Amino acid sequence: VQLQASGGGLVQDGGSLRLSCAASGATFSNYGVAWFRQAPGKEREFVATIRKSGSRTYYSDSVKGRFTISRDNGKNTLYLQMNSLKPEDTGVYYCAVGNPILSAIDLARAYTVWGQGTLVTVSS
Repeated sequence: VQLQASGGGLVQDGGSLRLSCAASGATFSNYGVAWFRQAPGKEREFVATIRKSGSRTYYSDSVKGRFTISRDNGKNTLYLQMNSLKPEDTGVYYCAVGNPILSAIDLARAYTVWGQGTLVTVSS
């Protein structure tokens, strides 16, 4: 499977963005998918994940209530709606696929294929 992330950009504090991740080359619905982000000089961190069917979602505490992950298996696309953005949300956002066990859903090493990343910059 190949992944192509898009939708990043520059937004003001409190603004919104929607990221997309288009998948190709495999049956998208066979995979759980996730968003991670990496700020300059920091480790890549888990943002959110959605299971294969789309029935279960999980979020990091830092984005819970502000971000919404969703998927359209018919369009082979993953989304991340980001509202009430803060400067600390700045970073490169990556989509990834994998089928980790529940205890590993926030671990980058549990995901096998990664997109190229899209930059989100939130200005104060």
